Amino acid sequence: MDEAMTTELTLPAPTPDAPAERPTPRGSLFGRLNVVRDLLPLAALLALFVFFSVRAEAFLSAANLTLISGQAGILLLASLGATLVIIAGSVDLSVGSIALLTGAVVALSINNGFGNPIVVLLIAIAVGALIGLVNGVVFAYGRVPSFIATLGTLSLFAGIGLSILQGSTINFTNQAVRDLAIGQFIPNVQNAALIALAAFLVVWFFARRTRLGLYVYAVGGNERVVDLAGVRTRRVKVLILILSGITAGLAGLLLTAQLGAAGPSLGSTILLDSIAAIVIGGTALSGGVGGVGRTVLGVLILTVLSNGLNQIGAADYTQTIIKGLVIIVAAVFTMASQRKLIVK
Repeated sequence: MDEAMTTELTLPAPTPDAPAERPTPRGSLFGRLNVVRDLLPLAALLALFVFFSVRAEAFLSAANLTLISGQAGILLLASLGATLVIIAGSVDLSVGSIALLTGAVVALSINNGFGNPIVVLLIAIAVGALIGLVNGVVFAYGRVPSFIATLGTLSLFAGIGLSILQGSTINFTNQAVRDLAIGQFIPNVQNAALIALAAFLVVWFFARRTRLGLYVYAVGGNERVVDLAGVRTRRVKVLILILSGITAGLAGLLLTAQLGAAGPSLGSTILLDSIAAIVIGGTALSGGVGGVGRTVLGVLILTVLSNGLNQIGAADYTQTIIKGLVIIVAAVFTMASQRKLIVK
């Protein structure tokens, strides 16, 4: 499970085990809260799995577990890049709009003869990367806070996506593209989960085994120190927003492939669900603490919770209330275990 990391003035030669702050004694209040923060997501996932296994007969069926794998894969993709942005002490609010715009472009491209799965993947990556670059430039070089910058592009790119759709749904019948999401290269595991797993490994390696990845933690821990050490923090910020755009674009592609269509409501819940998964997993909104490994747990918790509540017939408003409570509890434990509580 990912550990908190930043660095000091020795940033040009960071080490994977560099602590975020001076070590906190395990017996102290902060130490106990850190232990709870680390163990709570896994305990919650196991408890939910057991509870729904007992309460809903169909929960453990092969068909339902296959469905869960696809849902979790799409949400994980949407959350991977956004996790790095939050670790850097910022936030990307345009994730849902990126998914919508990417889905609209993909659906339109398929109906205009660009239905090869590889081409579609490249289109999704290109759209996501371009949007992420715009976000990064406005944020890092325009010196606009990430919250404001991505709030503006949220509306901008959603509007562009809706204009492409012309307020209606674009359907397609290309089975090869649909198999990107709902196909099963491994029985009972949707391809969306496999693509998300591959993306997770790439992002994990970047965050944990590369110099730039360690700088992401450093920026979230103390951006001032990183600047004084000579690190080009603007480039780091642009890079992580490009990564966030790419993973959100892939999520939009797979969601479109899963549905066989792109409509005005595509990706409408992705933003809130991705932030919820990140927080539930234990990544601190204040930056510098967390990782994509924790986000995987958060995604699984949220997916199992949503699926299980549907299985037992819980009303939509009940599900919304329960999800909200879970997010609040997770945020309380995550933020309480940190000495710096300021979200940049």
